[in-house]
Amino acid sequence: MEWFTAPDYWLARLVFQRVLAAVYLLAFLGAALQFRALIGERGMLPVPRFVARVPFRRAPSLFQLRYSDRLFATVAWTGVLCSLALLAGLDAELPLWAGMVLWALPWLLYLSIVNVGQTWYGFGWESLLLEVGFLAVFLGPHDLAPPLLVLLLLRWVLFRVEFGAGLIKMRGDECWRRLTCLDYHHETQPMPGPLSWFFHHLPRPLHRVEVAANHVTQLALPFLLFTPQPVASYAAAAMALTQLWLVLSGNFAWLNWLTIALAVSAIDFTPLTGAPPALSRPPLWYEILVLAVTALVLVLSYRPARNLLSRRQVMNTSFDPLHLVNTYGAFGTVGRVRQEIAVEGTDEAVPLPDGAGWKEYGFHGKPGELARLPRQFAPYHLRLDWMMWFAALSPAYARSWFGPFVERLLDGDRDTLRLLRHNPFPDAPPRFVRARVYRYRYTTWDELRATGAWWQRTYVREFLPPTRLDTHRSPTETPDPSER
Repeated sequence: MEWFTAPDYWLARLVFQRVLAAVYLLAFLGAALQFRALIGERGMLPVPRFVARVPFRRAPSLFQLRYSDRLFATVAWTGVLCSLALLAGLDAELPLWAGMVLWALPWLLYLSIVNVGQTWYGFGWESLLLEVGFLAVFLGPHDLAPPLLVLLLLRWVLFRVEFGAGLIKMRGDECWRRLTCLDYHHETQPMPGPLSWFFHHLPRPLHRVEVAANHVTQLALPFLLFTPQPVASYAAAAMALTQLWLVLSGNFAWLNWLTIALAVSAIDFTPLTGAPPALSRPPLWYEILVLAVTALVLVLSYRPARNLLSRRQVMNTSFDPLHLVNTYGAFGTVGRVRQEIAVEGTDEAVPLPDGAGWKEYGFHGKPGELARLPRQFAPYHLRLDWMMWFAALSPAYARSWFGPFVERLLDGDRDTLRLLRHNPFPDAPPRFVRARVYRYRYTTWDELRATGAWWQRTYVREFLPPTRLDTHRSPTETPDPSER
């Protein structure tokens, strides 16, 4: 079948595969380093408890068959090794079928992690990595002509990522329609980066231009992905540049980099590189397999496509337990005020009033110390820091895990403390822990020069009153801040 291959995209495929391998590497590394405190046997949301109540058909995973922390660590570090092998291009040195198996292995391993990850793995970029990773299995090595159908399916993913995000904005918050959302977004986004303060202080007319450009990128350019070249390449390149702007302005795990990889896969680099090298024709069994996968994806695309057209559009949702075709979106609403939860402890036998004797825990990514410039962590994902942002929006987001988190601080749990940047009780755990909500805002240029502080904060309310460890209470009976 002459139409089956698209040799002009050999370089686009190569770049896409290497970026995807790097994202896999970070995803597995994060899982290996963070899982014990989050979902381990003694974690805040233990996997054994989850699989005991959720059947395999709803959450297919290797851990439905058996779970131990040692097995999870083996899965995560095996994923790291597979990612390194793919990043080094080992798939190109193997027979076609073996290279496909090498690409399928990290997909299967990460699917097993996501499907038992519960709240900690409920982010849209988890499903995006799985959907893109599944399609990558069928792209072939560098010496095989790329299959056109798989390249088009990758564009279909990119279309849903961008167009879904554009629609959820226009249907959601009126500030997107008024072009005013970026007056707030850089200050209230989940995890600001080192340049976010500066982006926030850009002139407001420039913020209007940013929002308008975002609407063009997300609502108009996605349709151009399916037009002839070079138009499709120009549209994809514009999307990649927009994503780089987001990389500079915040910390969104690997969402932006996966989107950039998808955009690159749609670019024809032939005008820059010349004619493609001599590439092999795919065998018949491979063509049949790609046709079958394409048919499967088209069938599964019905519900995500219908969701795009629905007035009740939902975002970041999977419609099948394998996360093969999903719906995406971001920032349907934008907060006008930033609230942060400060977690504090004291070793006093009787808690002292307002501030006396209380010491604050430090987090890696979320704002805390007023004079500390936010750091760049993306594409690495700090799961606890992200969920602390959601908890500040509403205690309902913390219902399942915040009580166990506090209990582990009171117990001095080593794995939990490793998720934090600063433990103010290095010798012994505190007697009491409390949580308070503060309103955070960026300082002005004059305030920064005068105080050296990037943030100012004011007390809003109590999130969790002083709580001590009750040795007669089980972890499932830990106080829930949303019920106080």
